[in-house]
Amino acid sequence: MNRIFFDTNILFYAFDESEPGKQKSAQALIRQATLDGNGYTSAQVLGEFFHATVLRKKILTADKAEAIICSLGGLHILEVDFPMVRYAIESHRRFQTSYWDGLILAAAKRGNCETVLSEDFNSNQNYDGVTVVNPFQ
Repeated sequence: MNRIFFDTNILFYAFDESEPGKQKSAQALIRQATLDGNGYTSAQVLGEFFHATVLRKKILTADKAEAIICSLGGLHILEVDFPMVRYAIESHRRFQTSYWDGLILAAAKRGNCETVLSEDFNSNQNYDGVTVVNPFQ
């Protein structure tokens, strides 16, 4: 079974009513991965989701964002640790990713995910065994 890692922007779109097409697609992807048991994300992504929805874009209240984060418990949540930090730095060197995107790749590798769903990377590029796919293209 293909394990799928969800980047922040996919979670964001699932609750962004200003982009109804992306919202519907993102919700369907999360729902299916939860049902299949093959969906992954990280504590970093959940923190970024909170920041983006509550502070930056102000589309959710803190209480609503917290409730949504708790409802994502059907996804496997990966913790960030020191080896992942080192991998993020190495990803920056090898692939010229940002540090934060490198942590996404590190978490996806930790979860043995084959696919990262994201708008923030080069779509269809393979990063050391993890392929990034933009589900909205």
